Amino acid sequence: MRDTNTGKNGMIAVTGANRGIGAAIAKELANRGFTVACLTRKGIVPETSGSEKKHLSKRLVGIRCDVTDTESIAAAFSAIEDLRNGKHDELCGVVNCAGITSGGPSREFETREFERIMQTNVIGTFSICKAAFPLLLKQRRGLIVNIGSFWDQMGVKKYAAYCASKAAVGALTRCLGVEWAKNGIQVVDVAPGYIETEMTAESLNHEATQKFLESRLPGGRVGRPDEIARVVASLFSENVEFLNATTIYVDGGQGPAM
Repeated sequence: MRDTNTGKNGMIAVTGANRGIGAAIAKELANRGFTVACLTRKGIVPETSGSEKKHLSKRLVGIRCDVTDTESIAAAFSAIEDLRNGKHDELCGVVNCAGITSGGPSREFETREFERIMQTNVIGTFSICKAAFPLLLKQRRGLIVNIGSFWDQMGVKKYAAYCASKAAVGALTRCLGVEWAKNGIQVVDVAPGYIETEMTAESLNHEATQKFLESRLPGGRVGRPDEIARVVASLFSENVEFLNATTIYVDGGQGPAM
């Protein structure tokens, strides 16, 4: 969010910022003047090149963080506070983008794999929100954006674990948004539809999948990471304080068209 008193932007922590939608969000926020703490397992920032690299390098800060490990999360936010006390801006928001998926027939799906998905997508999201709360509370303002999925309201064969995890992210968003509103902290869920990333490119390029999507997507195409990134970045740039505890679907109209 822009600090209207100083004209400076703040710092935003983005999990899963090294690839896909997370990388696009991190770079878009940096382009808009925010310092971005890129929380990734290896502590790396998204790849940049050419003029983009020179322009963004000072605004992208890599911090090691495993969202399934509470000690790793605590260390990451300690590092963020150290940055805040140094030359960087105050933490004003968080984007929870780290997530995993896998599928298979539910009658054969390993409970351990179900737990792994819930641990990353749900408990990881909650743990990051919880760790960010004290820093945001000091300013009595802040925005947390959780990246969900438009599958949160759908019944998708062989993806019970993933759908359940994203439905839980939506519920978590509503609960935290309501609970923390009195502290000046907003929590919003952005739920993308089919987006082509490094992880999804292979499956989306199957002929059968393309025909299915062309028949279901009103615009006839899947989305791009930069489109989700611009939606998320606009929430921070515009600072609409009355927006809270809700889900914003960015699915090309597929949900209503089903």
